[in-house]
Amino acid sequence: MGVIPLSDASRRPVRMPVVTASIIAVNVVVFLLELFGGEPFITKWSLVPADIAAGRHLITILTSMFMHGSVSHILGNMVFFWAFGPELEDLMGGRRYLVYYLLGGLAATAAQVGVDPTSTVPNLGASGAIAAVMGGFLVTYPRDQIRSLLIIFIFVRMTYIPAALLIGVWFLTQLVNLGAVTQHPQAAAGGGVAYAAHVGGFIFGAVTARLFERRPGAPAFGATGMRS
Repeated sequence: MGVIPLSDASRRPVRMPVVTASIIAVNVVVFLLELFGGEPFITKWSLVPADIAAGRHLITILTSMFMHGSVSHILGNMVFFWAFGPELEDLMGGRRYLVYYLLGGLAATAAQVGVDPTSTVPNLGASGAIAAVMGGFLVTYPRDQIRSLLIIFIFVRMTYIPAALLIGVWFLTQLVNLGAVTQHPQAAAGGGVAYAAHVGGFIFGAVTARLFERRPGAPAFGATGMRS
């Protein structure tokens, strides 16, 4: 059984989600560069925890956030991002939201590197930053109904799931999987999912989301390897 969130059925953004759409566009462009550049491009710009721990190739903290390992990887990440991002962008305003997203990605990276700073497995993907967005959505709009596709074997139906339930179950799944990987590190050696990044990004997003809310009257854009 699987659930694919599509959109918030309880509210619609007042403003166009320009930043969310732009981040998605950047991810798509970078993925195309990966396809053309191949393994050398991916190796150069993905994040290796051991390098970061040693103070090398720090630019990959940023570049890896916009890379993906496959079509299904980028598609899944962008679908989740579009389901939860526009409402938070509307709430925070474009600039605050962009800073929040990037800091969420940094927090996710810190968590992943902290779990295994000696790892030489490349990390890439936007899930850590998207997890921050999901954490922010959970504390901001927990009662909103999320229009979702419920998939049971070959059966697919549209349904509506409270954000608190959908995101809460997702987060618990990440915690359980993180515990399993921590107990059996060899499980991640083949290039699995960066659960620590998910958990770290989510916690950052949930704790700090209220700090990034736009003040009343402020303009929308402010004052002037391991897959995640």
